[in-house]
Amino acid sequence: MSNNATESTQPAPRVGAPKTKTGNVIRDSALGLVPETLEPYVAMSLSLWADGPLSPADLEIARLRNARKVNCVFCRSVRYDIAKADGLTEQKVEQINDDYQNSQLSVREKLIIEYTDQYLNDPAAISDSLKARFCAMFNEAERIHLSLAIVLFNCFSRCAVSLGGMPDDLPVMEISVPT
Repeated sequence: MSNNATESTQPAPRVGAPKTKTGNVIRDSALGLVPETLEPYVAMSLSLWADGPLSPADLEIARLRNARKVNCVFCRSVRYDIAKADGLTEQKVEQINDDYQNSQLSVREKLIIEYTDQYLNDPAAISDSLKARFCAMFNEAERIHLSLAIVLFNCFSRCAVSLGGMPDDLPVMEISVPT
């Protein structure tokens, strides 16, 4: 390689990955080195996606907004199959940006993004306006479900970013919710 060639800026991972592969993208990552810690999180993730009152498309909007805010390359590139089956399209995903208020997203979808942003930025500073609109749009169970989902999404994406070793960019990939 010549000195003028552009080299990847991909940081070296700070930890490795398990030597034995399971075929599960989460368990085959560095997180798989601590299965006793990882498994409760995987179970919680499955429960959030499969058992809660919010639709997979609603959850995916919050997950993708979190990924954008944290700048997790992997999380930004993943699309969960159940969210796509629930109607989340790449056209909608492209609108989960800083100009989302002027997008074609529904009022509900915009509110999910606004709440996710506020939750990530300063959860104690939710304005009276946001609180009123949020409470009018979502019932109590949905509000709790969304809040817990954001916590889990943020936990995994921050962990992935902090462990390093991700490429600068990844193609969009569809995966199944870990079971």
